[in-house]
Amino acid sequence: MMTIIMGLLIPFIGTAAGSACVFIFKKDLKENVQKALNGFAAGVMVAASIWSLIVPAIEQSSDMGNLAFLPAFIGFWLGILFLLILDHVIPHLHRSVNEPEGPKSRLTRTTMLVLAVTLHNIPEGMAVGVVYAGLLSGSGTITAGGALALALGIAIQNFPEGAIISMPLYAEGKSKPKAFGLGVLSGAVEPIFGAITVILAGLLVPAMPYFLSFAAGAMLYVVVEELIPEMSTGKHSHVGVLFFAVGFSLMMVLDVALG
Repeated sequence: MMTIIMGLLIPFIGTAAGSACVFIFKKDLKENVQKALNGFAAGVMVAASIWSLIVPAIEQSSDMGNLAFLPAFIGFWLGILFLLILDHVIPHLHRSVNEPEGPKSRLTRTTMLVLAVTLHNIPEGMAVGVVYAGLLSGSGTITAGGALALALGIAIQNFPEGAIISMPLYAEGKSKPKAFGLGVLSGAVEPIFGAITVILAGLLVPAMPYFLSFAAGAMLYVVVEELIPEMSTGKHSHVGVLFFAVGFSLMMVLDVALG
């Protein structure tokens, strides 16, 4: 059980460590640095969705023969629709745009920026939770090393995410402790949703392929809807694409080497 608790906390620690950058650096991150960090995060999430979630989901359904893809297909689309619904019911604001998304509200710009990152972190927490639930259930397709690889991969890409939320808040006038606290708060949903997913998936072990691909769909929704546009805004640059490749290859190496 301690292994699972630590696995759920590792990504949150990555966010907190990244948010602490506000105490080290004096200025906001440069545009190319933000593009690189967003590209890196997108690469990690795509690789994690494939190697750690969709592939195990299909492998666990191998007894279905030619229809082994079906649980992964259904779960993937449920994950997409879940994030689509959240996108429409939770007011939030992405840094690269001025118009908020979701229902109209009187929330401050800062609150909606934090909500955008929080929304982004929900599927990451679910992904780590469902993999550890699979490990707990004794699934042969999920190993302790594979679960740790996913947790570490998410934590690595959470580090720049923490910096991306806390440093702009400081640049906009928030105090360093408050900017740090808001950055940490945005990542708190990961262990919470991870724990909820462990409980639900543990109770419904036969539905594990659906849970795995659900998390993959939700993560890929975030990549396409948020990270890729943000790494492509402003003056044309290849830095986002290059760091996407770095993040993808790093997550692939972690998953194969530790899995």
